[in-house]
Amino acid sequence: MDTKTVYEAAYKGDFEFVKAKLEENNSLLTQADSNQRLLFHWAVLSGNVKLVTYLIDLGIPINPVDDTDTTPLILASSAGRTEIVKMILDRCDDVNHKTSQGHSALQYAASKGWTEICKYLLDKGANINITDMRGSTPLHRAASKGNIQVLNLFLSDYADDLNINVKDIYGNTPLHLACEEDRQEEATLLVEHGADIEIKNRDQQTPLDLCTPKLARLLKSKAKSA
Repeated sequence: MDTKTVYEAAYKGDFEFVKAKLEENNSLLTQADSNQRLLFHWAVLSGNVKLVTYLIDLGIPINPVDDTDTTPLILASSAGRTEIVKMILDRCDDVNHKTSQGHSALQYAASKGWTEICKYLLDKGANINITDMRGSTPLHRAASKGNIQVLNLFLSDYADDLNINVKDIYGNTPLHLACEEDRQEEATLLVEHGADIEIKNRDQQTPLDLCTPKLARLLKSKAKSA
């Protein structure tokens, strides 16, 4: 078998096969594939805690980068591998690492709606206002995707650090995006927590300009009572 098969086995969570190959050739532990990914990158995606634990115990690098500057923590956070995220966080101090496109573990978790993972990342020092290359923050991601539980987490437990009216490179706030996608519950929640309904984006549009008439009326009412 060639080394590529070992990476495929790690991705599938095939513990016995990976273990046997490493016993034959321990250098595979730190040998990268054509994408500059180690076995650990693929193993965390599998969700196999036994395999991940085994690799950690062998001393595999915890947070190496591949050819897109993606770390195992970012992959595990995006894939919703909660227990593996916790294991990495216990051994890793690079929680705010970004990919070549500027995406962090928290941004992926917020985008995918992995609320528990978002909390673990934030409690380990993740920057709640971290931005990607387009100026998008985790709050932008959660608002546009309609991930209400993530929004609730950010707005209730981490409100003191949160920039609710932050703009991306297009001048859009999270409220702009929620309105544009007609995320009524999310938009209402943002306004109840102080999101500005009159702030303008680069095209001089307010969030209300992007709303349906029904949602615009609701947000105006919420803003008055907030």
